[in-house]
Amino acid sequence: MKFRNLLIIALSVLALPIFGQIAPETYYIQFSDKAGSVYSIDNPEAFLSQRAIDRRERQYIPIIENDIPVNQNYIDGVDATGATLLFATKWLNGLTITTNDPAVLGAIQALPYVVEIRGLVDEPMEQIIKEKIFFTNEIVTNQKPSNSIKNTNDFNYGNAYTQINQLNGIPLHDQGYRGQGMVIGILDGGFQETDTHVAFDSLRNNGQILGTKDFVHPGGNVYTESYHGTMVLSTIGSNVPGQMIGTAPKASFWLLRSEYVSTENVVEEYNWVSAAEFADSVGVDVINSSLGYIDFDMPEWDHTYSHMDGNTAICTIGADLAASKGILVVNSAGNSGDNWDFPYVGSPADGNEVFSIGAVDGNGSRASFSSIGPTYDGRIKPDVMAMGSGTAVASYSNSFSYGSGTSFSSPVTAGMSTCLWQANPAVTNLDIKYAIMLSGNRMNNPDNNYGYGIPDFQLARAVLTTLSEMRSSEKLAVVMPNPIVNSTNFDLLKDTNYTVRIFDALGKSFYEISGDKRIENNVEDVLNRLKSGFYILNIVVGEQSQSIKVIKL
Repeated sequence: MKFRNLLIIALSVLALPIFGQIAPETYYIQFSDKAGSVYSIDNPEAFLSQRAIDRRERQYIPIIENDIPVNQNYIDGVDATGATLLFATKWLNGLTITTNDPAVLGAIQALPYVVEIRGLVDEPMEQIIKEKIFFTNEIVTNQKPSNSIKNTNDFNYGNAYTQINQLNGIPLHDQGYRGQGMVIGILDGGFQETDTHVAFDSLRNNGQILGTKDFVHPGGNVYTESYHGTMVLSTIGSNVPGQMIGTAPKASFWLLRSEYVSTENVVEEYNWVSAAEFADSVGVDVINSSLGYIDFDMPEWDHTYSHMDGNTAICTIGADLAASKGILVVNSAGNSGDNWDFPYVGSPADGNEVFSIGAVDGNGSRASFSSIGPTYDGRIKPDVMAMGSGTAVASYSNSFSYGSGTSFSSPVTAGMSTCLWQANPAVTNLDIKYAIMLSGNRMNNPDNNYGYGIPDFQLARAVLTTLSEMRSSEKLAVVMPNPIVNSTNFDLLKDTNYTVRIFDALGKSFYEISGDKRIENNVEDVLNRLKSGFYILNIVVGEQSQSIKVIKL
């Protein structure tokens, strides 16, 4: 979903024929286990690329059972019933299929390893094919924003100057960090003209488009049906000096279609998860998803506000799983901010470790459409803001224009985050996320309209340097595992007296205890009861001090 329920603009130039429509009989098959798999966590090379393994090793992330592919025997068993297979999801341990035959469903349900069958689409075909024009709420115009600023830097950004300068990202580019050696996965609805548009000449000529995969039409061509992904990609990867330079023009890309452009059904959330799994397996560092899920073509499938708790929607679960694999998952906050019925961020922007991006204009004022928080469980969202009103984008037939929507503030941030990570390769995905948040101009007073505000990427780099210095100090204690998912262990490494303090993300101390090693249990209990977020644990012994960055998922 491109948050199409609001600000609907019909782009008549995209009067595309609708083809390859989704069949109404689509189902998700939940398997019971992965018993008998030919794969093992001891041999990850059989199912993960070396880049994916290296990403985990750099961030001390273990290979676990949900990394193992779905048991092929189970897939073959479903295939033998006559169902048409779509895509498996190893993280959820299931499979999407289509069938018109109730007998096939009965045969699948009888398989001993099938736990559940969920219907994902339930609407007449005439409802599916009724739209003959692609609609999107991202407004595209040729009008130049009034706040456009003339370039004064080493690179001529053309129309894109304001959106990168607002984030103080130009110094990173000037220092040589433009995304080289980094890989970004773009999950979207299609990339029409990306294979021909002048904005991407350098991507094509330099082999920076590593590949494509269609999770909507198996074996399909992602360069069809939708221009949305093309505009999104341009804010990161465009490289036309004097016209438009994106925020990470030297990065490499995987272009992945997970979104149907003419319908809105729950199967798209499963497509998203399968696409994110693929992105993980080929070793992407960053995912940009300018997609979100709140309402569907069938109202009974709609998400309610109570679903936006970071743990309920399938897409959100998948996005947080992607983050747990060391990927920085950057997602649009949504365009429902001026919808009185539902102004909140949708899925997967509600994810605990999803980096959710709202929209401001070139002057830093919040765009009225930008979705707000809090999440249902009370967390601040969006996380930060970037230019999503009057954003420079590539347009149709080798042209350039301006667009509005959080679909564009998200990739602007994703590209800049990629450059920041390139400049600080030893840190984790969550280090990158929280450093950017802590650099926001509202860091001292975050709220549910702006989150932590507009980041300053030079300041974020300084935050990362501080964190690196903390890690290089003498070890007095260990927190493991960290990030904390469910629980952690806190171990003091010397037999002496300690003072331990815990600070929140704003630098405010909220816990202090002194004593010998027996205080371990007290500190551990506090750590395990923390809410999701970023904390600093400071341990002092005499004149020695250690600070540990703690992240609670």
